[in-house]
Parts: sequence; C-alpha cells; structure tokens
Amino acid sequence: MEPERERVERHPKKGRKRRRAPNKLVGAAEAMRARWNLEERQPEAKRARLSTILFAENCEVTHGQLCELLNWCQLFHQNHLNNVVVFVLKGMSQLHFYRFYMEFGFLRKTFRHKFRLPPPSSNFLSDIIGLQKKQTTMNLPRMMEGSLPSASLKVSVNLQNDPIIQKYGSKKVGLTRCLLTKEEMKTFHFPLQSFSDCENFVPGTKCSGSVADNSPLFGLDCEMCLTSKGRELTHISLVAEGGCCVMDELVKPDNKILDYLTSFSGITKKILNPVTTKLKDVQRQLKALLPPDAVLVGHSLDLDLRALKMIHPYVIDTSLLYVREPGRRFKLKFLAKAILGKDIQCPDRLGHDATEDARTTLELAQYFLKYGPKEIAELNLEALASDQELQATGQQPRNTTEVVQQPNTSVLECLDSMGQKLLFLARDTDASELSASRNCHIIKCLSNKEVLEQARAEIPLFPFSIVQFSFEPLSHSLTEEMNKRMRVKWTEMSTVYAGPFSKNCNLESLKRLCKSCGPVQSITLVLETHQPHLCIQYEVLEAAQLAIETLDGILVEGTCIKVQRPVTELTLDCDNLVDELERDSENRGTIYLSGVSETFKEHLLQQPSLFLGLEALILPKDLKSGKQKKYCFLKFKTFGSAQMALDILTGKGWKLKGKHPLTPRHLHAWLRGLPPESRRPPGLRVIPPAPEQQALQTLKVDHPKTAAWRWGRKIGKLYHSLCPGTLCLILLPGTKSTHGSLSGLGLMGIKDEEESTPNTSSVQASPRLLHLPDK
Repeated sequence: MEPERERVERHPKKGRKRRRAPNKLVGAAEAMRARWNLEERQPEAKRARLSTILFAENCEVTHGQLCELLNWCQLFHQNHLNNVVVFVLKGMSQLHFYRFYMEFGFLRKTFRHKFRLPPPSSNFLSDIIGLQKKQTTMNLPRMMEGSLPSASLKVSVNLQNDPIIQKYGSKKVGLTRCLLTKEEMKTFHFPLQSFSDCENFVPGTKCSGSVADNSPLFGLDCEMCLTSKGRELTHISLVAEGGCCVMDELVKPDNKILDYLTSFSGITKKILNPVTTKLKDVQRQLKALLPPDAVLVGHSLDLDLRALKMIHPYVIDTSLLYVREPGRRFKLKFLAKAILGKDIQCPDRLGHDATEDARTTLELAQYFLKYGPKEIAELNLEALASDQELQATGQQPRNTTEVVQQPNTSVLECLDSMGQKLLFLARDTDASELSASRNCHIIKCLSNKEVLEQARAEIPLFPFSIVQFSFEPLSHSLTEEMNKRMRVKWTEMSTVYAGPFSKNCNLESLKRLCKSCGPVQSITLVLETHQPHLCIQYEVLEAAQLAIETLDGILVEGTCIKVQRPVTELTLDCDNLVDELERDSENRGTIYLSGVSETFKEHLLQQPSLFLGLEALILPKDLKSGKQKKYCFLKFKTFGSAQMALDILTGKGWKLKGKHPLTPRHLHAWLRGLPPESRRPPGLRVIPPAPEQQALQTLKVDHPKTAAWRWGRKIGKLYHSLCPGTLCLILLPGTKSTHGSLSGLGLMGIKDEEESTPNTSSVQASPRLLHLPDK
C-alpha cells in the first residue's frame, strides 16, 4: 500500500559522518547567533503567543477542530490569555478574501495564521461551539479506551449533511453507481489514455467489456520503493471475491533503488535480491487473470495503477467511496476498524501486508453495497475519526459517556464547567440557531451596524464571544465568474516572458536558467517576434517573481534580456498586489528558496542550531513521483530571523536563490487544485459579466468590493478596542447551495502578540521536517 501522505521526520543514520557547513556560512551564522544571544539577554514579559508552525503542516481546519481549538492549537503562556472573540462574516468565503485582497487590508496585515475551512453545514455555528456535539455524544454507548465501534453501532446524527448521503442518497446503490466516472478519474489523477504521461501504459484486460451490477470485484494493493526514476512497483497482491488471493508477486524495479520504504512496504534488499519478476511480467499475468468487465477495488488506487503503468476503466476507490469533507480522506486502517471491526497495519509488524490491505478494500466495497449509504452515515465516521486523532495525541476521546462529563472538550462545556456564558451577537434572523443553548447570552440586532455597536459594549463582559455579521451571498453566475477570473489571474501572475535571445541561442541552457528560480510548469518558444522569446509558466508565484527580480536586465550571450509578466486587465495591478502579498503577516517570518539539494536539507537536520529561530522546513514533493522538488519554505519565529537567514543563504557559496514568499500554504493548495480548463492563454481578454461591471462603475455601497473595504476597516477598529491578550478568530465560513460550494477561510491571532523570540522553555529544540505533496 502506498504510504499515507503524512509528515515524515528524518534523522541522520547511525555511523554516518555529518557534513560540515561551508566556512563562509558558519562565520555568518556565528555572527547572527551572537546578535540573537544579545537580544535574548533582555528580560521579556510573558505574553500569550501562538506557534508560527500552527498551520505549516495542515492548512485545513474542520469545524470539529474549531470547536476544540484550545485543545489543539499550540499556545504558549496560555494562562496569559484574557478572552476569546470570534468574528463570523456570514456569506463570505476564501474566494471573497482573495478576490478583494487589497480591500481586506487590516485582516491580511494583522493575522499571521490563516487556514482553509470546509464548506459550512446548515448548523455552522452549532458545529463550531459544540452545541450539537453535546447532544449527540450523550447517545454514544461506553466503549473500551482506544477502540472504535464496529459496523453494528449506530449513532443518532443528522444525516442530511453527511457527505455520503449528499453524494449517493440514502437508498442502497448498485455496483455501477460506486464506480468512479471518467471526470472523477481525471480529477483524482487516475491514469487515462488522454494524459501525456500515460503514453506507455498498458490496458488492464485483453479486451474491453461492458460493466454491470453483477460484474466481478477484485481487491488490489501495491507496495512501492523509491528509485532513481521515482516510485516503482515491488509487491502486488490481487484478491478475488470470497477473499481468495489469486496473485501475490514480488517485483524487481528496472532502476536503481534509493529507498526501499521498508516501514510501509515491508520490503528489504535481502527480500528483493533473488527476485527476477519484472513489471512487464506482472502486466502480462494481470491481463490473463482479469475478465473484460472486472472492477478493481483499492485505497488511493490511482497510485497503484500508476505503479503498474496500467489503465483500467472500472474502478472503486474506497478512499473516495467513503466520502469525507472536501479535500480529506479516511485512512484504510481507520475504515477497517470503524466499518469491519478489524485491525490492520499493526505497528509491531514490519510494513504493510499487501494481501491484507487488498482484502480489506474488497470487504469495504462489499459492505457498502450490502448495507447502503444510510447505514454508513449513521456511524458518523467524521466524529469517530476526530476521536481517534485525539487519542493519538494523548487526549481523551469524545465518544464515551464518561467523556461527556469531562470539561474542556468544547467551548460550551468548558464555559459551563466554570459557570460562565457565551456571548452571541447577530442579526435577529440569524440568532435562532443557538437559542436552544442555556449557557448562551444572545443579543438580537436589526442590522450589522447595531451588531457592531453592541459588540463594543458587550465583549469586555464575557470570556468568549461570537459576533456575526451577515452579508448577502453572491449570485451563482457571479460567483462562478469570480472564481474563474481569480484562478486565471494567479496563472497569469505566475507566467513571465523573457527575451530577446539570439537565433542561435542554447535552448537547454536557457531552460536551466529559468528553472533556477523555481519549478517550471511549461516553457514555450515564442517566434512571433523579430528575435525569439520564451514564455515560462511557473508552478508557484514566488518563482515567477524571483525570475523578474533576478533575471530582468541580465546579459545572455551578449544580449540584455527583459523579463516581464503579460499585460492584461487581470495583471494591471500586479505589482501592487505582489507588494501587499509580501507584506502579508503570514509570509513575513518565512523565506522561499530555490535550488536546494539533498545536501542542504540534511545539513539543516544535522545542525538545527545553525539558524536560530528556525521552526519548520517545508519540503513540497511531487504528488505523482513522490520526489522532493528543488525548492522549500523555511518558517522562522520572527521576520528578523527570516531576513538574516535569507541574506546568508542567498550569499556566496550556496548557489541558492530566494525571497520572501507570496502564497500561504492554504492558498497554494487551492490554486494548485484548479482544473486545467479554467486556465487561458496569457493575454486572452475576459469580459466581466454585466451585473459586476455595472456595480463597479456605480460603486454601490452593497457591492462586495465596497463591503470588504468598509467592514474590514470597521472590524479593525473593533479589534483595536479589545484588551491585550485576546485570542481573535475571523471566520469567512464559505457558502453552500444547490449550485455548488465554496470553501471558507479562517484567520487567527492574539492581540499584541509579541513577535520577538520567546523564552527558550517554550521553543522547540529543532525544526520540523515536513514532506508535503504539491497540491
């Protein structure tokens, strides 16, 4: 089974000599360390502070996690926290924030921590304060610590908003309904004939056949190793209906093995040495075994098929069959325990058992077909998964009657245990959602203006306050157009033109020059001009901006080249936007580096004290090959620490390029997920729809652009009136309708949070190494 994409901590191998740093770097680092030591001698008053790596690894926070935010957020000096205030901008989403980024000046400059939110349910407020959770947990029976319920356990929950019910309905479905559609296979990167990287892939069966509800199911699982060419197959297991294993083969990769991934695959050099079976042998066996209408079942099956270099049209992926919130999937180990009541991938075993995993995925598909979506939804898998995550971190689960009596499991229960109430301020039409709670003090207002006035007077009287402003949601057509234009804009901002070059220029050396700034998505030779130019589309905005800053005006083969973005109506204010993105509070303590190698990463791991103040090293990797990309992000505690590190690392002796970043991880993940058809050639004009064009001309007060500017300033004034030490959250919940959903955005910070380096007792001793897929 392909290892689940989680943080991997690497340590130097025993007996391996550590590399010494270049002398120039050591000298500069010593000077920087001396300056830090001088600063640290000054006594500092303790203040509540959020860790800078709070959302470095996971840029999405669920509504359930918001409910228990004080349990999971890394908060230093928590006893110095005075109160908590949550501002909810109902009707706004992540799209609103970045479409009107310049207008939300106060929010982007003030709040250093930003995170994505899934689209809201119909009970958003109840979800984030734990009102419904308190009611549903009372219906859960007592269980043994560390266990999950079997499929026979049902929980009383509202099924209407369950993702499984929303996708499949409540009635039982046939096999063909569970198959991934061609569009879904395209979205989730399954190998298809139309993909350029699948040209050499083979079909899974001798001939194609029509699939039906009685077509045979086969569970498939593959284990991979890391070679010089990426991930390659080392073990395959195929299980037929009834649980019989019909194929179990070890496979020797064609290329040099760099990492056996033994902790996941169970494969070692000793095991693989005598193996002679090759990938083409496995492909031949599968063709002989699988009937034309065979349905393959697996967990993250796209990775298995890519390892097999095989295309198959009929697939069920259990990580997608058991639907979770957008952008998230249940692990196979969790589903096996929660649905089937069986333990797999035990920690005392070396690696995963491919046959066991293949059989488990098959049983999960069969269970879904036998009992139907409603039976699955009644298990409330999302709540069970959250409980398991809490157990894994040593916290108490929420799914027992014993835990219901424990304090601090949600906002309402925490306040109730202290005999205090939660303040909720909202317009009259929005106040009914929390009216059933006894320990909520609700103030109903007639307008957003009245909500603002009441908030100034009431917030100081309560330890926890929720202030909700309501805005009219945009029409579906306008939302779609805004979404399209936003994504196209970021694509154009990540594209640059370079030239002119001589007609006899060395194209390969020019490509290397362009790639020195960061990952390149495409390079096109432009011949429409008198002299050749290059159109370079970068994968990340930082790389494009770095190319403009470092390559513009340089001499290439005796010719001075110009590097610039395409000029369209969407990039006219690009320079201002880039400046503001760099000043974004979330980016100020981070640096972007291009050209990093394995030697550089190992050096940081072996000598974490080389750069004091370093808290996290984020290493994006390619989702398909699993290889680390040649760029990274370094997060520091302060802007000063980041700037000094940037000066050293981009100096002589390191062959690195870098700058302060422009895109936070939650935004980067969203932009990387845009479908190809939403992109357009640079320079192609987009005409805004008439309603928005007219609104921009008249600048009506209710236009969303004007609302963003006005209410961003008003919330800023209200924020400044809060007492120091107030933990403040700004929630743009997102929108959900019959036409589609928009994810939300959260911003988080503590008023007067001190940027200077905290006492060493609250600082991690070494940076965290994060291997993150390039989404």
